[in-house]
Amino acid sequence: MALLNSLASWWMLKRMHQIELFMKYPVDVQNECLRKLISSAQDTEWGKLYDYKNINTPEQFKKNVPIQDYETLKPFIDRVRKGEQNILWNTDIKWFAKSSGTTNDKSKFIPVSKESLDGCHYNGGRDMISIYCSLYPETHLFTGKNLSLGGSLATDNFGSYTSQNGDLSAIVMNNLPIWAEYFRSPEISIALMDKWDEKLEKLAKATINDHVVSLAGVPSWMLLVMKRILEITGKKNISEVWPDLEVYFHGGVNFLPYKEQFQTIFNNPEMHYLELYSASEGFFGIQDQRNSSELLLMLDYGIYYEFIPINEVGTTNPKVLSLDEVLLHTNYAMVISTNAGLWRYTIGDTVKFTSVYPFRFQITGRTKHFINAFGEEVVVENADKALAIACEKSGAQIKEYTAAPVYIKDNESGTHEWFIEFEKHPNNLEYFTEMLDNALKSINSDYEAKRYQNLMLKAPIIKSLPKNTFYKWLESKNKLGGQNKIPRLNNDRTYLEEIKTLLKKLEE
Repeated sequence: MALLNSLASWWMLKRMHQIELFMKYPVDVQNECLRKLISSAQDTEWGKLYDYKNINTPEQFKKNVPIQDYETLKPFIDRVRKGEQNILWNTDIKWFAKSSGTTNDKSKFIPVSKESLDGCHYNGGRDMISIYCSLYPETHLFTGKNLSLGGSLATDNFGSYTSQNGDLSAIVMNNLPIWAEYFRSPEISIALMDKWDEKLEKLAKATINDHVVSLAGVPSWMLLVMKRILEITGKKNISEVWPDLEVYFHGGVNFLPYKEQFQTIFNNPEMHYLELYSASEGFFGIQDQRNSSELLLMLDYGIYYEFIPINEVGTTNPKVLSLDEVLLHTNYAMVISTNAGLWRYTIGDTVKFTSVYPFRFQITGRTKHFINAFGEEVVVENADKALAIACEKSGAQIKEYTAAPVYIKDNESGTHEWFIEFEKHPNNLEYFTEMLDNALKSINSDYEAKRYQNLMLKAPIIKSLPKNTFYKWLESKNKLGGQNKIPRLNNDRTYLEEIKTLLKKLEE
């Protein structure tokens, strides 16, 4: 095993030269990526519609092809799902990542081509390991197994044509080479189960006696698995179950609200944490530095990137920037063109660059997940930081949260209402509220201005929810497990009112 570990680590490190190459020449790599995408799709229906044969520069690409979202691409995607090909991409597409990104009722079906599965998603998984081996050359990652949380798969039949849809993680798992089974836990039949409550139980029992050395998955769901494993084994912490566990690869949501809980449940000061930015649409970023909150933008996965300044989002003709035009510490909505036929597609995430040449960034939130009812412009990044400060000062730990505005009524000022499920309650909820309010003021000047003398905004309202409320809410929407996430901030009260209705039913 030691020899295998050494050989595998050496093989993974060979990739680092290519990563260093696109770090050094990012614009050249991106321009070449766009050229290949345009060339591949020029004879597709989409390519003919937007005259791809005569696009030779990024400027022409911007001029010819309008910005898209899921709704504008949906008619084309629906046709591909039913078996038509050469519509958005030049090779056959039979996989579709079913995604909502949050808990919206309406599902999206994101096309996954063989080129994107191999050249993007699989390469992202490879590079995550390559970078980890580079950061921690003493690793024993290849002496044991990886516990990876995935979703489920379903089959759609349209006459003589059959396609698969499910969480992106399930599509990836289901198409891995046979040898990958040797390094994975649990077995594929459990990993792809669709009923989360049954899956949780079988997954926990199936992995307890495996030699698990790494974990990968969304933090909220991984915590449930870890807690169930401790309940079954009677152990005090995960280190007693898997003494050689060394790294947790995480993504999907901001890790900051969960980090203290994971540190406690692992009870291993040598444990490593590596953040990823992977979505149904593509694998975009990997943390490439120790103890960092920055992600390296991965530029050679068949994805061409553009960026819309946040204040331009939603306008008729937004200003769209190429990679070499972005500014540091500025919020942008990310736009992608991919080797699965997503063209100038706004994925709904916002980022800010912390470094250029190489291009490193942080995820700041969602274009639709913010509170700006009174001009306060609170984004998820603000909320996560403020809650972390409030928790530190009050001794609390948060499991999940969501927030929305309470609109101005009669002569009363508006406010924000926060629904929080605490892992560890603060000794004094009023003090926690005050600390959260003060932290938001210090982080966000717009919020501070609206809070001045309570003229526009009053102090926030905090409602502590009973244990497992968010779990039951997701269950009521058939959104358990996989990559489903709690929507952190919303500019309307839809989710809060749904949770209130659920709480009333549970009390009856």
